[in-house]
Amino acid sequence: MDNCFRGLGPALSWAAKMAKANMDARVSRYDVTPAQAHVLLYLQQHGGQAPQHELKEYLRVKPSTVNGVLDRMEEKGLLRRSVSGADARRRLITLTEKGARQQALFQQSFLDIEASMVRGFSQEEQETLCALLDRVIQNLKEDSQT
Repeated sequence: MDNCFRGLGPALSWAAKMAKANMDARVSRYDVTPAQAHVLLYLQQHGGQAPQHELKEYLRVKPSTVNGVLDRMEEKGLLRRSVSGADARRRLITLTEKGARQQALFQQSFLDIEASMVRGFSQEEQETLCALLDRVIQNLKEDSQT
């Protein structure tokens, strides 16, 4: 609670940094970088396929950065790239069986971290926290558009 007395922004930032550090440490056990883990999770959540430009937007990185991440993942056999439809400039990213297995391995790590974040919270408190954070995010989105 001490962090909230210094301001909501610093408290949210500190919580995010701690969650990211814990997740990154757990994911590194599975021979994937945090960015690669996010790609695998995104693909899993989107039926195993996504256009490359969606991954770039999701990761919030430059096209060259996403290309480097995808190159390394393709070398590891975690995904494959193909031409998307009639437009040869568009790439479709597809999760391989190996990628799906790898994602399933560290999925439990993410669930464990999330459980530790809300340890001691009632179901109602968890729902309230999520609703409040959704409002914070929405407020910030609206503010950034003005």
